[in-house]
Formats: sequence, C-alpha cells, structure tokens
Amino acid sequence: MNGGRLMGRSERYKWWIFAAVLGTVLGLDLATKSWALHDLHPHGPTRYLFGWLPLTLHFNTGGLWGVGQGSVSRWVFSIATVGALWLLIHLYRRTSFARPFRMVAIPMIAAGALGNLVDRLRWDHGVVDFIGPFDLGFMQWPIFNVADMA
Repeated sequence: MNGGRLMGRSERYKWWIFAAVLGTVLGLDLATKSWALHDLHPHGPTRYLFGWLPLTLHFNTGGLWGVGQGSVSRWVFSIATVGALWLLIHLYRRTSFARPFRMVAIPMIAAGALGNLVDRLRWDHGVVDFIGPFDLGFMQWPIFNVADMA
C-alpha cells in the first residue's frame, strides 16, 4: 500500500518537472517574441545584440526554415503540431526518472512546439522569428526564435 502512494508522488513529481520546464521555456519564448514585435521592425535593419548577435524580425508562414509556405500551411502545421504534442506527452508518460535528460528534453520540445502553435493560431502573419540570420561563410543560417532552439 505504501509503495502505491510513493508511486503516485513520484508520478506527480515527474509531471511537476514537465510543467516547470514547459512553462519556463514557453514563457521565455512568448516574452522574447513580444519584445521582438515591439522593438524590431519587419523588413527593418538588422540590429546586433552584444555586437555580434543579429536580430531581424521575420514572420514565417511555413515550417522549418520557411518550408511549405502557403495558404493552407497554417492549418496543416497546426494539426501536425497538435499530433506531435500528443506524441510527446505519450513519450513523457513512459519516461522514468532513470532518464533525466529525456525528462527535461521532452517538455522543452513540447514548449517549442506550443510556442510556435500559439503564433500560428493567433494571427495570419505566421510564426515570429527574430534571431539571425547568420552568415556561416558556406551558407546563410535562417532566422529563428527561442521555440526553435528548444
């Protein structure tokens, strides 16, 4: 009987970790996007943070790196994101404390997906991206956001 109670507590603790990581990353993503919307201008000049980090406001109506842009992409990517979130929650449910990296990685990925989903659902402009672009010499690294890093 006591083991069942401990199992319940550890399961609750696991979901508290999920909520804390997801909330922190999602909050950071939404806060930085809000800052970018108020402080940067679309198609405006690139600003540099610390003299080297380029900041450029861009609205991505497609998926990763602008792939799949079009009138229906908003809803296709939104539905795909909901499916991905369901899968992530299912994976997390099966994750044990013996996998601490996974216990943090899954809610980070879920927060990133949720942050971009919020942008897709709240307006037609697309996902707010503002970090970059980076010239790597052999290629231009596209503009992205905190959710994409998670």
